[in-house]
Amino acid sequence: MLYDITVPQFIKGLQQLSTFLDKASTTAEAKKFDVEVLMNSRLAPDQFNFIRQVQIACDTAKLGVSRLTAKDAPVHDDSEKTLPAIKTRIESVIAYLEKFTAKDFAEAETRHITQPRWDGQYLFGTEYALHHMIPNFYFHITTAYAILRHNGVDVGKKDFLGKMPYKK
Repeated sequence: MLYDITVPQFIKGLQQLSTFLDKASTTAEAKKFDVEVLMNSRLAPDQFNFIRQVQIACDTAKLGVSRLTAKDAPVHDDSEKTLPAIKTRIESVIAYLEKFTAKDFAEAETRHITQPRWDGQYLFGTEYALHHMIPNFYFHITTAYAILRHNGVDVGKKDFLGKMPYKK
């Protein structure tokens, strides 16, 4: 279960995030402004900018899966400042996630997950995924979406949801 609700969903969310970037580039080109303006935009003065939202979404996906599976995650130094650089980060996290299978999550449900800011407290893997990792991932994807939408980039619900696995 944990594999199904994390890895495929994170890959899809990051792919959609990459399409947001394509649309941001198209908007900047059409309106003749530097796309880096969008990369540094935020909704509120005390909020992280777009690039930081993407970095955190990537970190949430890769580190969450790493914690659940006890496998090392790639390291990123958070130095991205441009659209191509942030796209490269997204691609590297997707490539990392694509290496996992459901078998990698065999012990994940009961694994104790902790972080330094939790002061020695922990969550079981399922609790961590449902109460922290998944909501945090979507919070940052949604915020990145909202920043671009607020700045006139033509993204909508279909861009957020991506392709659906409809059946006939």
